[in-house]
Amino acid sequence: MTGPESQDIEQATTSIAPAQPDDKTRRYDRQLRIWAASGQAALEASRILVLSSSATATSILKNLVLPGIGHFSILDSAITTPADAGNNFFLNARQSIGKPRAQEAVPLLRELNESVQGEAVLKDIREVLSTDQGKAWLTGFSIIIAHNLDKATLQDLSTLLWSNPDGPPLVTVRSAGFLAEFHIQYHEHCVSQSHSETAPSLRITRPFPALLEWARNLDLQNMDPTTHGHIPFVVILVRLVDEWRKSHDGNLPKTAAEKKEFKSNILALKVKPDEENFDEAEAQAWRVWSEPAIPGDVQALFSLPPLPGASHRHTTFHALLDTLADFTKDPSGPGTLPLSSTLPDMKSDTESYVRLQNLYRQWAEVEKNKFKELFAKKHPQVAKAANPEEVDTFVKNSHHLRVLRGKQWGAFDKDRGAIANSLMMAPRETATHLALSALTNLLSLGSAVTADSLRVEVASIVGEGVDLPEELDAAIGEVARAPTADLPNTAAFLGGLVAQEAIKMITEQYVPLNGYCVVDLVDSWTGVVA
Repeated sequence: MTGPESQDIEQATTSIAPAQPDDKTRRYDRQLRIWAASGQAALEASRILVLSSSATATSILKNLVLPGIGHFSILDSAITTPADAGNNFFLNARQSIGKPRAQEAVPLLRELNESVQGEAVLKDIREVLSTDQGKAWLTGFSIIIAHNLDKATLQDLSTLLWSNPDGPPLVTVRSAGFLAEFHIQYHEHCVSQSHSETAPSLRITRPFPALLEWARNLDLQNMDPTTHGHIPFVVILVRLVDEWRKSHDGNLPKTAAEKKEFKSNILALKVKPDEENFDEAEAQAWRVWSEPAIPGDVQALFSLPPLPGASHRHTTFHALLDTLADFTKDPSGPGTLPLSSTLPDMKSDTESYVRLQNLYRQWAEVEKNKFKELFAKKHPQVAKAANPEEVDTFVKNSHHLRVLRGKQWGAFDKDRGAIANSLMMAPRETATHLALSALTNLLSLGSAVTADSLRVEVASIVGEGVDLPEELDAAIGEVARAPTADLPNTAAFLGGLVAQEAIKMITEQYVPLNGYCVVDLVDSWTGVVA
């Protein structure tokens, strides 16, 4: 007999109990390791609108339903055709022909995850956009995804959502045969959990008191050889930096000769030739002269100008960012970002590593509390309303913060200077994008899609005097061959890509796409047109 799903996702992933995990925890175990309870909670609270129930649209939804979004709506008035029944796995084959396509797809999508709610709205998007009530309904979703929407309607939808800084992001997907692309429209996207693989600063050149005390008190001459061979490299480097500064007027190694001498000093402390911790310290010596007090990406955020009519969605993030800038300038502080308690693996014994880990955790807690005091003093109203977990997460990940500024859909194609530059930097990707843009324009005009008409349309987009790459011919050839084909394998591949980026937007974890992601399954490559 299975137990009831009585725990919420936070309880299920943080409580330690002898009992077996409940159904929800077992179902989402793998993804909880990726985006944790906070990300799963954001997914479960999300409401997704998909415009179309095509093979690509349902494939995208499949990859959102499986990880557990809260609710999805398919807005589509189309009737299932034989072609739909042949390429869409979320239709009941011939039984669905002649019936509303969205209505047929919803039950099969819901079978993937019983906890997800879904509905079919049998209306045309133009009908929804024509009323104030419809426009208000559209802006109530977490994210909107549109596949192969006609240009005029897409422009109206894009303009509506762009006019509201708090409106949902818009993902536009265009596919033709084995070529495709998608773009995410958003004003600003703030990420505190970017999951960067770059290690945060260990504060070796700006050690906190307890770490410096440990390093200075090392009796290297009389130490037990076993203990000597397990001193963490962090402590070794702090000790040598301290000694170097005393003999070099407080300066760090700068020249190549000084850096070589510093490394020699590390190896000279070896008692036995096989002491790997000192070899590791030498290998990590670059941290002494290359590790900045504040990463350049984060430093640039301190001078980022606010957006006109900025969204209220990121008020807390920007208040925290403003506080972080002041924290780094505080004369009584370390002059760096708050200490991270995350340590890399290193050559050491358990006792020394645990001691080091505890020191970092304790001092990270001290600096976090200092940050919170500054936050409450500088932004009292925001601090009072802020979620404590959001503040803790921000401080913990302050070394890897990201703020992305997006563009409205279609803005790139209106900027001939940007197109010319992109053709030089990424000719293959830009050529494929231009072929798909030309297709969108021709379909909106009701013109015949041929290789010649596509070339003329591309020329009108880029303007005169622009050299077009050879790759354009191949892209135009595929688009002309299958201008409206929604192939199952392209749909499956796109479904994974688009859903992945949508999840990044919803959870505000990892760094999402900023530009057009272009897909070519003829030659099997993907690229980005920024």
